[in-house]
Amino acid sequence: MSSPHKPIIIVYSDDSAVRQSIVAALGKKVAADLPEHQIEEFATGPALRSYIDRKNVSGNLRADLFILDGEAVPEGGMGIARQLKDEVFNCPPVLLITGRREDAWLAAWSRAEASVIHPIDPFTLANTVANLMRTSAVATA
Repeated sequence: MSSPHKPIIIVYSDDSAVRQSIVAALGKKVAADLPEHQIEEFATGPALRSYIDRKNVSGNLRADLFILDGEAVPEGGMGIARQLKDEVFNCPPVLLITGRREDAWLAAWSRAEASVIHPIDPFTLANTVANLMRTSAVATA
């Protein structure tokens, strides 16, 4: 990133309880060595796409990480992840939340960089997000 900013984490789930558990697990910072982040929540695929269309200025999306619920209905996070990777230039990392450990292959199909399983373990989620942020451009912002 060329200018310092608060990293933006996009959270998508149709279930408000899932979104709340993600937000609670992430807190204001996921690790002491990383900056405070901002979270944008979305309950529907169309709302998320509208945000991406508005914020994707000159091919430079104003988002640093996507956390997508693979169990969301009617539109699951896996399909959205695949679409993001296909359509967004330099797409930020994607973390998928899957229903079962056995669904990791679906997360790989969607080209997500990481996955965790329901129910959300706050420590696993925060550590996974921290690792993704460290290995992405967010860490150098």
